[in-house]
Amino acid sequence: MHKTAIVILNWNGLGFLKMFLGTVIKNSINEETVVFVADNGSTDGSPQWVTDNFHEVKLIRLDKNYGFAGGYNIAINQIDAKYIVLLNSDIEVTQNWLHPLVSFMDNNPDVASCQPKILSYYQKDHFEHAGAAGCFIDKYGFPFCRGRIINKVEKDTGQYDSQINVFWSSGACMIVRSEAWKKCGGFDADFFAHMEEIDLCWRFQKAGYRVCFLPDSVIYHVGGGTLPYSSPFKTYLNFRNSLFLLYKNLPDNKLNTVLFIRRILDGLAAIHFLMQGNIRSVSAVWKAHIDYYKAINELREKRKSVKKLEINNTYESVLNKSIVFEFYVRGNKTYKNLIT
Repeated sequence: MHKTAIVILNWNGLGFLKMFLGTVIKNSINEETVVFVADNGSTDGSPQWVTDNFHEVKLIRLDKNYGFAGGYNIAINQIDAKYIVLLNSDIEVTQNWLHPLVSFMDNNPDVASCQPKILSYYQKDHFEHAGAAGCFIDKYGFPFCRGRIINKVEKDTGQYDSQINVFWSSGACMIVRSEAWKKCGGFDADFFAHMEEIDLCWRFQKAGYRVCFLPDSVIYHVGGGTLPYSSPFKTYLNFRNSLFLLYKNLPDNKLNTVLFIRRILDGLAAIHFLMQGNIRSVSAVWKAHIDYYKAINELREKRKSVKKLEINNTYESVLNKSIVFEFYVRGNKTYKNLIT
């Protein structure tokens, strides 16, 4: 059994592996740490490249692309380690990125997961969209970060250099306690990609664990490496999975009201896309809602399973505001302004 296993899920990411895998190995591998590349059915030759160039890396070959959620589930089920680090292939780690995360988990057994500070690879003094300095959701299920609200990304001036409890840790880079992963069931593979880490972290908290942000660890993220931010498929997954997330995890007294308002907000988003002439995104929102309703029976059973974990009322840690209203109407475009 290893103490820490770093797992890089790869799908046709040969270019990123060539850029960053060597640095991960140099700054991570020791007698307690092993690096895995879990390949999601790539066709670009990346599995063979890993085998040929890095004998110290353990390769897990999957027969097809199971998505972010399914791919990690299958890979992690084959790994025996106390801690699992989920690391995107498009990330540059720094020299001392891993030790603070592992040490923090050692000293805080009630923490299921934590994430480092995530900065932009291309603009290293700015936060990166997917994680920044810790992540939250608003009362309608919209995610945001300290350092990133909607599409507004802040410069890192040390304003968020405090260790805090957060609502979710970024799947771009997060360390997870294996015991908590198994207890809470890992990712929901039906999410495929996007928001599966929010869903998991919500379950972590329902089960009595904490989720944290640790500024002592810093990494640099390219972002949009597998799916560009403008991808209609990404839009579809974000809208559909947000509905999945809410249905599974909201308390009974919030469920119907929040989902009703989300339908209105998603309709407004579709109108906005239409006014921009972005017909593919309009179709993505429509398909997201159709597929949500198709999945409602399965979601109902998952909701029952989630309730069995509950010992905490996690809705108290949800921001009791709408970030859409705060951002577009009130003009609050930074985390500090949002919470005041």
